[in-house]
Amino acid sequence: HKISFVCPAVLHSLKYFMTSSTGIPNIPELVATVEVDELLLGYCDSNKKVDVKQDIAKSFFIKYPERLEWYKQRCFHIFPSSFKSYTNSLMSLYNQSGGVHVLQRVNGCEWDDETGEVKGFVKYGYDGEDLLEFDLNTSTWIALRPEAVTAKPIWDANKVMREYYQTAFTQIYPERLKTYAEYGRSVLQRTDLPSVSLLQKTPSSPVSCLATGFYPHRASLVWRKDGEELHEEVDHGEILPNHDGTFQMSVDLNLSSVTPEDWTRYDCVFQLFGVKEEIITKLEKDRIRTNEGKSEIRGLITRTASSYERGPSPPARLGPHAPQSPWKLAPKDDGLGEKVRTQANI
Repeated sequence: HKISFVCPAVLHSLKYFMTSSTGIPNIPELVATVEVDELLLGYCDSNKKVDVKQDIAKSFFIKYPERLEWYKQRCFHIFPSSFKSYTNSLMSLYNQSGGVHVLQRVNGCEWDDETGEVKGFVKYGYDGEDLLEFDLNTSTWIALRPEAVTAKPIWDANKVMREYYQTAFTQIYPERLKTYAEYGRSVLQRTDLPSVSLLQKTPSSPVSCLATGFYPHRASLVWRKDGEELHEEVDHGEILPNHDGTFQMSVDLNLSSVTPEDWTRYDCVFQLFGVKEEIITKLEKDRIRTNEGKSEIRGLITRTASSYERGPSPPARLGPHAPQSPWKLAPKDDGLGEKVRTQANI
């Protein structure tokens, strides 16, 4: 018996966050961060500070130094000037002569690596509230609050900005995101097999087959009877993250209608995408760990002529979470990049 697999899509994202401020002493006029798949890649500001986050990002920029230089040029020279011009224009439009003002932007794209669909986005916020959002279909700006209605025709008339975003959404951002995603996959093609245990709270409770410590996120855990996957009397749990970056999942088997002499006909099978081995754990009473303190018995790893031999697609049973991106292996940064993102509110 072979377990069938269906390839799930991975939704990748590229996001740039920019915050430009006036009237605030002792902080840079412009602060920018870039994220890939929600992992902070780097930080830069108009004071010519650059901070590359995470080892994978550092190795990426060593391989592609021109990309880092591109970010520096825009962060140090181009963006401070353009954002200051936008801010002055908005201040004039709203009859603001001075004081503290903050202009923010989030832009980038999302890419579905299965369908190839790309969605670009850019949104501006001013003084802590959403302002304008670009509509690629009409190549016009959408006013996100009443005060933005007066700014919309002025931004719509900006041909240079409009053409830039049309090119960025269809070419620049998707190409850049695909480069990041492909690099992440090539660097971090790691696989970790789990330990598998059989657990039961009470003699009348379902038997839970628990697999913990596996990576990547794409895996299948099923109960079988006589080699056939069970769909009745089973309850699949979610895939959950462990503190060390690996994952765990479980599937319960209701034994209320199973006679003791039939137990040996059941087994729990774990399969990990990209690995030829499957872990088979037989349903035997002395293998079950209960509240009475029986020890954990791990499943046996066996090589099989399964669909893995033919290079399978990832399994379908993944719980509610999307497959894990390689760029998410490192923890999210809790420094300034996170604060800028929180303050952006757009």
